[in-house]
Amino acid sequence: MKQTKGLEGDKNSIIKFEFNPKDGIDNPALSLAEDMDGEGMGEPRFYLLSKGSAETFGFCLHEELGCRGHIIRQVELGGLAQRRGLQDGDRLLQVNGHFVDHMDHHRVVQKIKASGNQVLLAVLDGDSYEAAKALGRDLSQMLPADIRPRLCHIMRDKSGFGFSVSGPEGVKGTFQLSVRQDGPAERAGVPPGSWLLELNGASVRSYSHAQLTRKLKQSGSKVTLLVASSAVEEFYRLRGLRVTAALADTSWLPFKVRELHMVKGPAGYGFLLKEDDCSSGAIGQFLWDVDVGLPAEQAGMKEGDRLLAVNGESIEGLDHQQTVLRIRARDDQVTLLVIDPAGDEFYQSIGLSPLLFFEDSHPASGSRTPSLPSPSGSPGLCHVEVEPKGPGSWLVTAANSIGITQSPHQEEQRRLHQAF
Repeated sequence: MKQTKGLEGDKNSIIKFEFNPKDGIDNPALSLAEDMDGEGMGEPRFYLLSKGSAETFGFCLHEELGCRGHIIRQVELGGLAQRRGLQDGDRLLQVNGHFVDHMDHHRVVQKIKASGNQVLLAVLDGDSYEAAKALGRDLSQMLPADIRPRLCHIMRDKSGFGFSVSGPEGVKGTFQLSVRQDGPAERAGVPPGSWLLELNGASVRSYSHAQLTRKLKQSGSKVTLLVASSAVEEFYRLRGLRVTAALADTSWLPFKVRELHMVKGPAGYGFLLKEDDCSSGAIGQFLWDVDVGLPAEQAGMKEGDRLLAVNGESIEGLDHQQTVLRIRARDDQVTLLVIDPAGDEFYQSIGLSPLLFFEDSHPASGSRTPSLPSPSGSPGLCHVEVEPKGPGSWLVTAANSIGITQSPHQEEQRRLHQAF
């Protein structure tokens, strides 16, 4: 995604989401309501934008001096956003079910980036937005209270997973859950009467009842379900929207991101950053040799944690030296986002970045939401102040513009480490 300069008077944080037009005309805008109410005020409109990995969404998101809100600008002619119905001057209210009007602009941009190739946006036309603000209306009250499905991770006990599945005979992909009181499913957050959408990261739309039963038996002692209440299922169905795990509420998951704040001591931070293979086969940066009593341990760092972000910026796409530079960027302190091995394995197994769900783990985190280029990985956040133990100078590079260059000695470079 390319950053472009905005109109004169704009603030610096203007991100352009480009799109290469492709086949056909998509479905029109999906609106909660199109009519103006008695006060001449429109209602929020909902758009699900889905693109290919080499494509972009086809609009700019601006923050402009003298204007309130996150403003949709430069809607690309023939692009995905225009075909769906986004209009110049629309104000962005919600991203994947998260109300964002009150958020820092940079955070909103990163939430869209973190969503990857699909994002659900709720917008309000500019005139209605300004009218609502002038009347002192709470814009969050103009949106449905809860339109997010739920991602639940269930551990089997002696009696099973604690739920049963029913559905119309001979109909594939329609499964409703009955939940045993105080059983594993209820404790994992599965609402009674909810509809099953995904099992272990795979859609159940093509499953027969027998196939679903077999898949559940093959899950062993744990299973991950994407479920939706009847109200949530109806919201998406009536608008022709497909529900995916990227839109989910993950607050019930046991895998939480952690924020560690460290201030440099006389002996440094007290940990070793090591590059190694992830379970997915990608390269990651891991934290080891956490010294007892030093800032890293005091902040909550654990052996084997995977590093996801430094000072609010994702390190995805950065190599070891670039990550070291990020940690050293502030002389006496640093904030890291990390996740433990179990959480890392879980998110990689379902193909989603834990950074996408950071606010579900830290609802009061405010402006600390990290910058996330794209899904893949799993987090916890730490703030540390460091005294580098080793020599080295590194090049500065921006996370969202990083490119990986292969070198003849890449294999030898893969096991790099740096003490802090």
